[in-house]
Amino acid sequence: MSPSNDPDLGLDLADAATYDHWTPVTIRFSDQDSLGHINNVSYAAYVEVGRIAWGMGLVERVGAKNIDFILANVSIDYLRESHYPGTIQVGTRATRIGTKSVTLGFGLFLNDIAVASARSTIVFIDEKSRATVPVPEGVRALIEEELAG
Repeated sequence: MSPSNDPDLGLDLADAATYDHWTPVTIRFSDQDSLGHINNVSYAAYVEVGRIAWGMGLVERVGAKNIDFILANVSIDYLRESHYPGTIQVGTRATRIGTKSVTLGFGLFLNDIAVASARSTIVFIDEKSRATVPVPEGVRALIEEELAG
């Protein structure tokens, strides 16, 4: 299995056709390292922007109250160098749903070329108690629809 293949659904995370949800992220001059390419830490920030846009969009669509999600895990595969300036297009999709968690896959594209892929797991929590909670039913239904499609 190549680094860009997702083990849960067998998806190629480096293929733009894998995604329906997109978040543009402008590359900042300060994202560069001393070698003149985008630093590895910047990719984690790009994935974060995609993850938050995807997750908050679902929570808001179903009107879930007092619910949030936290990051439990993230891994990034760096496929190519990228350089300033430009806009990274972050594709985000669910690849697995558990009782309290969701695994996400990401593709990061610059000028329609995959420069990185990533995976993360988010866990849903109650905002007040900070305790983990099951994925809200409305959110679960939307994710199951995404996984089926």
